[in-house]
Amino acid sequence: MAEHSELQQRILSNDLHTKEIDLVNRDPKHINEDVVKVDFEDVIAEPVGTYSFDGVWKSSYTTFTVSKYWCYRLLSALLGIPLAVLWGFLFALISFCHIWAVVPCIKSYLIEIQCVSRIYSLCIHTFCDPLFEALSKICGNIRVAVRREI
Repeated sequence: MAEHSELQQRILSNDLHTKEIDLVNRDPKHINEDVVKVDFEDVIAEPVGTYSFDGVWKSSYTTFTVSKYWCYRLLSALLGIPLAVLWGFLFALISFCHIWAVVPCIKSYLIEIQCVSRIYSLCIHTFCDPLFEALSKICGNIRVAVRREI
């Protein structure tokens, strides 16, 4: 049974690297939902009473939309793969540091702090508890009366 689950794990790990990507919905987790949705109307707007010629407005719209589309495509063609390598390397480095340095340091700290915590707790219970119990008995009989004088 253990061999069967190990085989499934290997199949799943291979599947992560060879899975099919969705070419229609390229942002399935909606990461860039609010960030980069910039249309012509979001950037250029003419208030009432200040209109350019209709031909200029239509040409501006077409020029903006087409240039944005092709500039993005050209930049992604030129820089997409090198940046993907860079980001892949960066996230691999972050994962490596987290797995091999951060988590072991935190676990080591938590193990070591347990000893300090026990010593601290013993000191508090030994020295402070009697003091505060005595103070509570002294102050426990204090009564405050509020009177209102007219």
